[in-house]
Amino acid sequence: MTVTRALRLGTRGSALAMIQARSVAAAIGADVELVEVLTAGDTSGAAIAELGGTGVFVSALRDRLLAGEIDLAVHSYKDLPTAPAAGLVIAAVPRREDPRDVLVARDGATLGELPTGARVGTGAPRRVAQLRALGLGLEIVGIRGNVDTRLRKVAEGEYDAVVLARAGLARLGRLAEVTEVLDPIQVLPAPAQGALAVECRVDDVEVQALLAPLDDPDTRAAVTAERALLAALEGGCTAPVAALAEIAIGESEQDTEIYLRGSVTALDGSDAARLSATGPIVEADAIGRRLAADLLDAGAKHLMGVTDERT
Repeated sequence: MTVTRALRLGTRGSALAMIQARSVAAAIGADVELVEVLTAGDTSGAAIAELGGTGVFVSALRDRLLAGEIDLAVHSYKDLPTAPAAGLVIAAVPRREDPRDVLVARDGATLGELPTGARVGTGAPRRVAQLRALGLGLEIVGIRGNVDTRLRKVAEGEYDAVVLARAGLARLGRLAEVTEVLDPIQVLPAPAQGALAVECRVDDVEVQALLAPLDDPDTRAAVTAERALLAALEGGCTAPVAALAEIAIGESEQDTEIYLRGSVTALDGSDAARLSATGPIVEADAIGRRLAADLLDAGAKHLMGVTDERT
């Protein structure tokens, strides 16, 4: 489909965000201008929880969309609040990158090879909790900054390792620096990690039609299940909630199933609830909410409230 106007695509200004935006612009194949938008999460070095948690990387983009100053926006899906935004629609969820976490460590070390007391940097409570739960005696240290900043802290010896999303390193062409891809059995990813969300105004049918071919139904179903779990747990990006959905392709949509794993881990690593659920892909949202209910029955609400003064 062709559009009758040049499109303004809003994006954060980080190297990763710009790469993600350019990939969407190239896939659209129309006249697209990238518009850099500064968000609250970009202008402060404070922890995400101190900035208000979920939404700090997307609110400014959404404000510009609603004001008509841009026509679409590209988000890292895991940054989006689980509640829908009035007047906006996620028009496309492109095919997802590998959602797993990775370790980048000095001297090529794996997680199990890091010595007791090794300083491991991460800014995500989910990762903090799961790394502590492994009982490896690591010192988990908070970290902010873009990918370059985090990798440099390892290279310069400030940290022995950092944990990052594999998807970001893949998009930046820096997978060669990964020393271990972490098995989800050890560290389960964040809901929607590795996925992008392309958002536009709900009344802009022209842009919605243009974005429709970019949508990957399996990816959309997987992140729908994961985010339904997160929403039902009333968790956000500051909660130690993890989820990963995998699609088992059948002969028809009715035969295609979702296998969803979810976990909630106490921030001090002392306890965790890990469960799974399966069901038809057409029931993605219901599967996520059902697994959330099971996790709540297993004590998830208490686990999300267990804090640690070290963080």
